[in-house]
Amino acid sequence: MSIETDIKQSKFRNAYHKMALNLIYTTSWLSNGQAALLKPYDLTTQQYNVLRILRGQHPNPVRVNDIIERMLDKMSNASRLVDKLLAKGLVKRTECPRDRRAVDVVITDDGMKILAELDAMQGDWENTLLNVTEEEANLLSDILDKLRGSV
Repeated sequence: MSIETDIKQSKFRNAYHKMALNLIYTTSWLSNGQAALLKPYDLTTQQYNVLRILRGQHPNPVRVNDIIERMLDKMSNASRLVDKLLAKGLVKRTECPRDRRAVDVVITDDGMKILAELDAMQGDWENTLLNVTEEEANLLSDILDKLRGSV
């Protein structure tokens, strides 16, 4: 469906207004799909992001400030997310030996196991994106980078 049909709006101020609304709407669509995948594991998309960051550094510990730098959602409270994952037994937190004010975080075996299960399901979720070609996906990524001024 088109953005016009999905939000029942036929006129936009200009192409940039239409693009911005389409990005917001599509982001919500993607987030909702991801949230549905994570719901059975009692994880939010932000918690999932933290676990993936920790897995990428495993077995090395990661400081909370380093997690913040790598998060997709820069407005997330990483300390609170780590606390919630700690309560679920998915991460461990220790005092950083080099800086007592800093906290090191590592993913636990249970956290790794959940990510392994989600990896299998993630492939199915990504298949919902196959209505664009790989070339189109690369082009869209390049355009989004350009929009953010990252190029």
